[in-house]
Amino acid sequence: MALIGYARVSTEDQATFSQLDELKAAGCSVIFEEKASGASRARPELAKAVAQVKRGDILVVARIDRLARSLSHLLNVIEGLEAVSARFNSLRDPIDTSTPQGKFSLQVLRAAAELKRALIRERTKAGLGAAKARGQVGGNPALKCRDPDAIATLSAIRDRRYVADLLSTMEAWLPGVWTLRPGNPWEKVAKALGRLGSPDRPWTADRLSRAVHRLVQEGLVEPELVAPSVKKSPKDDLLLVIAGIKGADPTISLRAIAARLEALRIRTPRRGTAWSASSVKALVDRAERFGLITPVAEGKRARRSGLGGPSTPKA
Repeated sequence: MALIGYARVSTEDQATFSQLDELKAAGCSVIFEEKASGASRARPELAKAVAQVKRGDILVVARIDRLARSLSHLLNVIEGLEAVSARFNSLRDPIDTSTPQGKFSLQVLRAAAELKRALIRERTKAGLGAAKARGQVGGNPALKCRDPDAIATLSAIRDRRYVADLLSTMEAWLPGVWTLRPGNPWEKVAKALGRLGSPDRPWTADRLSRAVHRLVQEGLVEPELVAPSVKKSPKDDLLLVIAGIKGADPTISLRAIAARLEALRIRTPRRGTAWSASSVKALVDRAERFGLITPVAEGKRARRSGLGGPSTPKA
């Protein structure tokens, strides 16, 4: 288990010294620092911190407002951590998802977020109803007349909002895309992500592909992420998942791969839920035979996985 810290200040004139002291005192082995406004949707250091968090790790901040600019943003980050069996802890706030009290506080926050969304929907419906009763019809007159300038302005606004929404949620779902692409088709990646970063509806292959292509267009992620998926030589889909994970991190251990598969809720060939290093090793060997991944020396693989014992010197 590793404690990974995140510290943020709003301007270049401010310093993160006090936050760093608190995070170091809490035992954080790695700390990511960022200077960005709380309203900014571009948080590259936060994205790196979330991407580094693995199964059993804890993302730690000094205060909640250093992490999230809104309740929905906070819940998106925490849901992304929960998806990889990681936890979250705010040192000055009663949120530590490893404790019953912290889990209860998180449930209260989720309920508050849902209540806020419901109130907004009700106010919108009431406003539209009142306007209709007065004989007012909603809509932009210029758009109704199909004015090209109005249409272009609206399209530009929608496009900016779309990119802003992607930036605000990418910490939750982009690490999963990096793990599975391009070793898997978009359909399989979307199914693995579920509702990460998209709490109102699950990802679809089309929406996910469009989102990643747009991030590539903006220069925020590498083009290799949208490269064609590996051709499916064997009939076993698990080999493509293994190839994707190994492609993202060639030195990853068998036990770490097993933990990643469990976090993605991928079942074993016998439809079990718990993966063993030996089961992963068999799939890695098959993937190597099919040419999906580059073979690794048996001795190195055994030492990384923990399966092999100490080497015996030759006589």
